[in-house]
Amino acid sequence: MDYEAYFKSELDNLRREGNYRVFADLERRAGDFPNATQHCKDGTRKVTVWCSNDYLGMGQHPKIIAAMHDAIDRCGAGAGGTRNISGTNHEHVLLERELADLHGKESALLFTSGYVSNWATLATLASKVRGCVVLSDESNHASMIEGVRHSRAEKLLFKHNDAEDLNRKLAALPKSTPKLVAFESVYSMDGDVSPIKEICDVADAHGAMTYLDEVHAVGMYGPRGGGIAEAQGLSHRLTVIEGTLAKAFGTMGGYIAGSSAMVDFIRSFASGFIFTTALPPAVAAGAAASIRHLKESSEERRRHQQVVASVRKGLDRAGIPHMNNPSHIVPVMVGDPIHCKRITDVLLEHYGIYIQPINYPTVPRGTERLRITPSPLHTAADIDALVQALSEVWASMQLSRAA
Repeated sequence: MDYEAYFKSELDNLRREGNYRVFADLERRAGDFPNATQHCKDGTRKVTVWCSNDYLGMGQHPKIIAAMHDAIDRCGAGAGGTRNISGTNHEHVLLERELADLHGKESALLFTSGYVSNWATLATLASKVRGCVVLSDESNHASMIEGVRHSRAEKLLFKHNDAEDLNRKLAALPKSTPKLVAFESVYSMDGDVSPIKEICDVADAHGAMTYLDEVHAVGMYGPRGGGIAEAQGLSHRLTVIEGTLAKAFGTMGGYIAGSSAMVDFIRSFASGFIFTTALPPAVAAGAAASIRHLKESSEERRRHQQVVASVRKGLDRAGIPHMNNPSHIVPVMVGDPIHCKRITDVLLEHYGIYIQPINYPTVPRGTERLRITPSPLHTAADIDALVQALSEVWASMQLSRAA
């Protein structure tokens, strides 16, 4: 087999479909978020980023940067290896205490990313609890899907955010069967929010564990940034709350929170934890500083919601079609991969606005979109420039407008 020819052929197919990913060479500018420097063939230029998952701009916050500088001066660059072999750095211990407190749980466990925390935890729970059946929301993230698949446990999909369908599927299982219901709070592409209470009610009625992915909600919602479950007073009802440090908290890493026994069970059996080098102490220190700040300060969340509302109003005035939802994620719907890529190219090249196209397989074919994520640091001028640019691009490409 001509392997190189095969690789190139598959890549050419992606290009023809408009699904080939091109990375913009950007350099984040400390203290100047959401602006960045784009490195081009003919030099550099300033761009405004509208698609960052650093939702609150905490990756630029002076408290976080200071905490990381202090930790790297004390501890050095890396963690030295896995926590089992090389020892747990005290910064990991402090961060896990902050996370457990954030969610009102007994314990928490750090992972190197949100993807790994989902994959490792779901794979371990579903495989080690003998005979476990996983009931997974059909719109769950790839990391959750991969974790369940790796467990080789029986999996049943329930309709997206449909507690009644979940109830029917649970009711069809024997009462003695161990069950795990896995779902998200805020879904990252559509920005819709799950009915956590209703799902917990159904799960409790059938003796099922509940696993809630809060990666797009932690830091963003609740009086202390504990996510949608905290905002709705439901954290105590979840068996596992999973989150990330790489979005609203502005650093990197993933985690789970729950009972001491459950967390220790994952710590003791999850290969994705046991055999992975730990987070650098400086990253853990920065994340802990971010969590502590957002537990005490609601100003970032308040300002963020104001900016999100302003962006939506601007898009409405311009007739730019966007998906309505109760979260901070603003999907501008295009519906064609070629057009989607072309729009983002024009925005970057001619307007200095960076938004990455979201195409298949991240979203279903025919639902291609621009995923806009406003931050509290975007100004009124930034919003006006975004809406004006989109309006001009929509007109030049003769795209349909919202009614």
